Amino acid sequence: EDVQFLGKRYKAYWAKDGKQLTDAFEDFHNNYNAYMQRAQLWDKKIYDDALKAGNKKYAEVLSASYRQTLAAHKLFVDKDGDVMYFSKENSSGGFINTVDVTYPAAPLFLTYNTELEKGALEGIFKYCADSTRWGFSFPAHDLGFYPIADKQKYATCFPGVNGEFGKNMPVEEAGNMVILTAMTCLKEGNADLARKYWKQLTLWTNYLVENGQDPANQLCTDDFAGHLAHNVNLSIKAIMGIAGYAQLAKMQGDCLTYNTYMNKAREMAAILERTSNDGDHYRLAYDRKGTWSLKYNMVWDKLWNLNLFSKDMKEKEFQYYLTKKEQYGIPLDNRERYTKSDWEMWVACLADNQKDFSQVADLVWEFADKTKNRVPFSDWYWVNSGNYQVFCGRSVLGGHWMKVLMDKCLNTNSFLSTKQCDSLSQ
Repeated sequence: EDVQFLGKRYKAYWAKDGKQLTDAFEDFHNNYNAYMQRAQLWDKKIYDDALKAGNKKYAEVLSASYRQTLAAHKLFVDKDGDVMYFSKENSSGGFINTVDVTYPAAPLFLTYNTELEKGALEGIFKYCADSTRWGFSFPAHDLGFYPIADKQKYATCFPGVNGEFGKNMPVEEAGNMVILTAMTCLKEGNADLARKYWKQLTLWTNYLVENGQDPANQLCTDDFAGHLAHNVNLSIKAIMGIAGYAQLAKMQGDCLTYNTYMNKAREMAAILERTSNDGDHYRLAYDRKGTWSLKYNMVWDKLWNLNLFSKDMKEKEFQYYLTKKEQYGIPLDNRERYTKSDWEMWVACLADNQKDFSQVADLVWEFADKTKNRVPFSDWYWVNSGNYQVFCGRSVLGGHWMKVLMDKCLNTNSFLSTKQCDSLSQ
């Protein structure tokens, strides 16, 4: 068996009906030309969509990211008949179905196949809905070590143990799950997934309301940087999660809930913008003057066209990032000179025009083209030397598709209207 999930073993999707590896080889041999033609058409679509959204360098980065993103997953169907799409956290712990790996990887699947995105979310929902396995007011970080998805393995202690969060990521994972569920439902044009797990989404969103304005000392997805209290970018994630929940309520015709939570998100955003302002940019942490960080979580505000954060804040942040640009990228924050390519692509989307987008996005190409490290595409690297830092072969490169996703959504304008509830707002 290929995967174990909640005590039951499953074969990979391709083998679910008894197909053997030799059968797969024979099928590929007999249909080689047809399969290669399909693969080439997808290669062309990936390249052409990226070229339209950016430039030749962006198209080459996405072409180099596509198969790596998909290969770091296992596809199967569980006992309920639901498609499951579990990542393996390659080179960074070996965890299975890690929420804060699913989060950066999502733009690729949200662009082309929301069934895969739902498959990445369903496992966490089902695990957390079982109070005998979890029972906390925020989501799990992971489901175990690949290929056993029976129990979170990352955390070493829980809230209430000496008042510490240990290695849980409560605001991080709650924000991730609500944001991604909202985006999936918005993209599909219905709230079926949210309705199925409304109890969990409500629990997690209320956790964000209570704890997201000024996060306590805890890890975020950039856990290699260590614990940090008063994390402004993490607070932005909480606010976007609350706004995502509001939109899910709106999709179900619940304008009262929509307005309650959207107004809360606007209130929290105004507080954040005022209290984290450091002159020509916004701080890494509320209480640390002279600090800065890439506010990549703010990209959802632009994608959803909510304007929770002012245009001035977005422009100020983006222009400040350009002053920190080095040969191969922009540092993640003021503490070190390393960066994450997925987050660089997200902040590049805050640009007002293609030229400025490419000023940041091209730096990822420079790293990929010039680095001396012969490893699978790394998402964590040093902006001054072009050397990679530990991570390689990871699914988070799906985050490179954020500009393609944003362009497709903003151009179609298919899910951005909230008029049926906005008349009651404020």
